[in-house]
Amino acid sequence: MTLELQGVSRLVGGRVHIHPTSLTLQKGTMNVLLGPTLAGKTSLMRIMAGLDQPTTGRVLWQGRDVTGQRVQDRGVAMVYQQFINYPGLTVYENIASPLRIRRRPRAEIDARVRATAEMLRLTPMLQRKPLELSGGQQQRCALARALAKDAGLVLLDEPLANLDYKLREELRVEIPRIFEASGAIFVYATTEPEEALLLGGQTATLWQGRVTQFGPTPQVFRQPQDAITARVFSDPPMSFLPVVKQGGRLRYGAAPEIAAPAALAALPDGRYLAGFRAHHLGLRPGAPGALPFAARVIGTEITGSETYIHVAHDGAPWVGLIEGVHRLEPGAGITVWLDPAQLYLFAEDGRLAVPPAPAEAA
Repeated sequence: MTLELQGVSRLVGGRVHIHPTSLTLQKGTMNVLLGPTLAGKTSLMRIMAGLDQPTTGRVLWQGRDVTGQRVQDRGVAMVYQQFINYPGLTVYENIASPLRIRRRPRAEIDARVRATAEMLRLTPMLQRKPLELSGGQQQRCALARALAKDAGLVLLDEPLANLDYKLREELRVEIPRIFEASGAIFVYATTEPEEALLLGGQTATLWQGRVTQFGPTPQVFRQPQDAITARVFSDPPMSFLPVVKQGGRLRYGAAPEIAAPAALAALPDGRYLAGFRAHHLGLRPGAPGALPFAARVIGTEITGSETYIHVAHDGAPWVGLIEGVHRLEPGAGITVWLDPAQLYLFAEDGRLAVPPAPAEAA
């Protein structure tokens, strides 16, 4: 069982929503679409489902061209950010509704409803109405209805975005377990890199209607093939500073020039862009050879045991995630530190030149 997109694109009113995209999704896989709002995640899912027709390209299901096939004739289930249940029906009848539409035998309906409810821990609630449930239980009811349909393709469009933090954490743990039990192709859209990492499987990063990279989630996170992918797969977005290599020397921004380590000795001379994630920026040297940078405080966000510090260095905004509570005065001058061993190096055109050694070793 495969879903294959062959050069699909989508134009609406002359505006490009999806640039030509080719993807192949295999049976029993979790596939995450990761990108900011308006990156093209929902547009791509609607093409997969058959709700929208691609402007160019084809959609193949199990090797068969279904590009022009109606959505109701495909084995597709979709769960939206705004979970939808029938308020007048019990949980049992909500889950059973797609099976009744397909005129399945009563015994089959009952067996499938109960099996799906057990999978989603809804068995004690089968006779309740949706409005008698918590938000997380209502979303599980919507998921159960999608799974009971026995669809080969299940599309989840930011299904946890409107739930509170505790419920999101609960369902993030449950969804991979549900996915493993169903054997369907799952496609899950999210704006949150942390959610993609928790779900695992494979991730496609999207930016302005383009899929910038697709592969195993840990690999895309650790070795983004370009600066855009690195920015998308970082929360907060990756920060950057210019780098110049000349001979055996490296200069990171305005920091003192240093000898190029062995891993970068063969790198051609020229200008590069160094990228770093928030937890690699420190208020004190965290490792031997850490580089100091003068910065101005923009603001801080205390999350409890950690603090996000927003600073500007040479006009560029940087974000650091620092352990502990730190109250820094906006406008104050401070020194921040970066370990060059943790930096990604990108060429001027944005392509990854050299990942940090820890990312290569992972």
